[in-house]
Amino acid sequence: MPSLQPSLFDGDRLTLDDAIQLSLASLTAYGERYRHWAVAYSGGKDSTATLAFVAWAVHNGYVPRPQTLTVLYADTRMELPPLHAAALGILSSLSITGTQLVTRTVLPAMEDRFFVYILGRGVPPPKNRFRWCTPQLKIEPMHAALGAWRDFVGEKFLMLTGVRLGESAARDQRIALSCSKDSGECGQGWFQTATPEAMADTLAPLLHWRLCHVFDWLYLDERHGLDTEAIAAIYGEEDIRTGCVGCNLASRDTALERLIRHERWEHLRPLLELKPLYAELTKAKHRKRKVEPELRQDGQWSRNVQRLGPLTMAARAYGLDRIFDIQQRAGVDLVNPEEETVIRQMWADNIWPQKWSDQDADGTLPLDAIRLTLGGELAVQPRIV
Repeated sequence: MPSLQPSLFDGDRLTLDDAIQLSLASLTAYGERYRHWAVAYSGGKDSTATLAFVAWAVHNGYVPRPQTLTVLYADTRMELPPLHAAALGILSSLSITGTQLVTRTVLPAMEDRFFVYILGRGVPPPKNRFRWCTPQLKIEPMHAALGAWRDFVGEKFLMLTGVRLGESAARDQRIALSCSKDSGECGQGWFQTATPEAMADTLAPLLHWRLCHVFDWLYLDERHGLDTEAIAAIYGEEDIRTGCVGCNLASRDTALERLIRHERWEHLRPLLELKPLYAELTKAKHRKRKVEPELRQDGQWSRNVQRLGPLTMAARAYGLDRIFDIQQRAGVDLVNPEEETVIRQMWADNIWPQKWSDQDADGTLPLDAIRLTLGGELAVQPRIV
């Protein structure tokens, strides 16, 4: 039998208690430098394990107590419903002695929310070459909240994240290249002092935890005292990734597929219709198209001359009706009344993405084909029919 490539953990595989001791050492070494700590919380398994660990360690005095511990929950409004409910339940049940605990839910700006952006402004659903969702729903709102917190405390604070080795090859490579940067040490978490705008320094205290450590800590270990039943129902002991429900950037919504196998969550089955809806809305018949070539700011012709653009008003209305039907049958809240009001007002105000308007052609209009040659010249192919 061929030998396997040794992993980082082969030869001396850590037990959960060993991993905990390394994480306590990491928090002790770096945490004492800061009076204020914050946890970036997403509600996923790694993020929940990190929050549970940090709260447990601070509550029991195993690490230096910060003056404040702030938990920022990034609510994209697109999480799996039981995962969202579990996250809110965990936030409400947190208890820490000797440290001021602040929990805050961070939401995208109303006009940037997923369905408001698609069905109100008319921006097509995200795809891998047009991935507007992650920064807009999570990163930018979190950075804004961090900046406000930095201004409030008046000093740099320590940001704690749930990054772990083994989550993805690309992430592991980035960590390996920087493991000695900014005093970070292998096995002592991933410490970085170059976060955006110097708002905070970042530590990943569970960097060295294996997947089994995360599951054992969340599901079997009673020391943290948090209810993680819903998280167990979603992840089980499988190494699945969760994100937005019906994520249009993934080939399959494996987390939702796994969840609805449970009788308790079978009613969420209509959410499987989201991905087909997004695919439908990307079709030309639901979108506008540029007819004439456009010049860029550098004076060159735009390469995608007759590109498809935003959703038509009819497509937006169709999409909203479908979302209402799906959420009614699933018993969830995808578009709430406040968001519906904003969407309909954007229709009334005739809102379109930048450089687009209702005067642009429908996506199915027969046109002479215009292409940009390798030399930067426009070439016209008359339509045959």
